[in-house]
This record gives sequence, C-alpha cells and structure tokens, in this order.
Amino acid sequence: MNPTKKDIHDIRSWASVRETSIEIAEAIFELANDDEKLAEQIWEEGSDEVLKLAFAKTKADKWYVHTF
Repeated sequence: MNPTKKDIHDIRSWASVRETSIEIAEAIFELANDDEKLAEQIWEEGSDEVLKLAFAKTKADKWYVHTF
C-alpha cells in the first residue's frame, strides 16, 4: 500500500475518531482494499487478521492512541 498524503490524513482522522492506532487503521484499510464501508464493517466486527497486520507495521509491543 502506497498511500498519498490525503490518504494518510484520512486514515489518521479515521483512527482518531475511533480512538485507535494508525497501525490498526492502516491494517483495516489494507484488508478492506481502501473501501471505507468495508473498513467500517471490519472495525465493528473485529478481525484477528487486522492485529497480525498491525503488529507487522510496528516494532513496538503496544500502541498509543495519537491525538491528531
């Protein structure tokens, strides 16, 4: 996934509204193939695959909610 500056801002905003990390938001959008409606469904239902992808995107062993 090679996001544009607008995409990055949109994903950060999406993450902030949901009080989650950018890594989780990026993983959700990656699984949803950038489909916001599908991303919302994945968010609501949860997904173990999201966690695997999100942890692959960071070296940290925990996430912090960023205030944007």
